[in-house]
Parts: sequence; C-alpha cells; structure tokens
Amino acid sequence: MRSFSYPKQVLSNDSVTVTVDAVVYFRVFDPVMSVINVENYHDSTRLLAATTLRNILGTKTLAEMLSNRDTVSAEMQANLDVGTDPWGVKVERVEIKDVRLPLQLQRAMAAEAEASREARAKVIAAEGEQNASRALKEAADIMNESPSALQLRYLQTLNTISAEKNSTIIFPLPIDMLKGFGSK
Repeated sequence: MRSFSYPKQVLSNDSVTVTVDAVVYFRVFDPVMSVINVENYHDSTRLLAATTLRNILGTKTLAEMLSNRDTVSAEMQANLDVGTDPWGVKVERVEIKDVRLPLQLQRAMAAEAEASREARAKVIAAEGEQNASRALKEAADIMNESPSALQLRYLQTLNTISAEKNSTIIFPLPIDMLKGFGSK
C-alpha cells in the first residue's frame, strides 16, 4: 500500500480560504492496468486527489469542513476510487489531517467569541440585577406594611455593624424624630 500527503489551499462554499492537509492511502490491484491505462498511476492519483479535494470541499462551508471530516473523507474516497478503478488502483482510505485557517480569520473568530461571551455575561448580570430589584421591592412592601419590621431591620443592621469591630458607627436618625426637638 502506498500513500501521499498533500496540503492544498481550498476556497470553501462560504468564501473562506483554508489550507487542508489530507492523506490518501492506495494500492495497485491490477499492475497491468496501472501501466497500460495511465502513464504514471502515482502522479495521476495524486493529481486526481488534489482536484477531488478542491471540488468536494468547495461545496462545503467552513463549519461543515470542521465538523464533518469523516463524511468528507468518505465522499472523497468514493469519488477517488471510482476515478482510479480503471487504472487498476484501489483507494483504501482518505484522511483529512488538518484544516488550517488564516491567522486573520483566527483573530476575527476569537474576537467574535469574546464579544459573544461578554454579551452573555451582561445579560446574566442584568437578569441578576432584575431579580435583586424584585426581591428588594418585595422586602420593601413587606416592611411598609409593618413599621416595627423596619425598626427591627434597622436594629439588626446596627448589630451586624457593631460585630465587625469598627471604631466609628454612624447612627442615622429618622428626620421625624428630630422634628420634635426643633420646634421647642
């Protein structure tokens, strides 16, 4: 069995130029046909593989190339085997080893992914703020129904502050309490 590897630049269906590295494994099953029907079966198989690779990958989008390598390899193998059969050559296997993207496209995709992550983080933060504001409104409504609940919460907050061993505690007084002192 013989093989060859070749990197080829290919233009995808969505107009992205990628470099694809593939390997073709083949064997001669009829030496007489490989000499009579074609001048050089090795070079002819290599050229047919390069053309087939460009033709097949030209119909695929970048996403299809990256996610369906096995399907593309099987399709290539079937097409190559049909083309090389009259030459006495059997294509055993085709493997797409690597799909390399241009550096600019890699940077653009990374920037897009980062922007998408940041957008999702902002949405999550906004949802958290919305939930927190609902909870605060519910708490305010409950405390509004009972003035003693507000006073208890106030004392509980002072207790929490004093437990932190701060040297200064600011003690706010309601303005209603001060009105009584100002009129005398």
